[in-house]
Amino acid sequence: MSWNSPAEFFAMGGYGLYVWGSFIVCGAIMVMEPMLAKKRQKDILRALRRERIADEIEKGTL
Repeated sequence: MSWNSPAEFFAMGGYGLYVWGSFIVCGAIMVMEPMLAKKRQKDILRALRRERIADEIEKGTL
């Protein structure tokens, strides 16, 4: 493909909205995934700590 201007490049032959929209969605997911993974890790660790404390209280060792 050959583009004569930046406007033609961004229009992508009429498919620009689909192409650039796909890039934006993909980029957003790539930014959000590490943040969501970190949140899931914190939630799991918090639940494990609560469970350990509950077990210690139940055993009377706390």
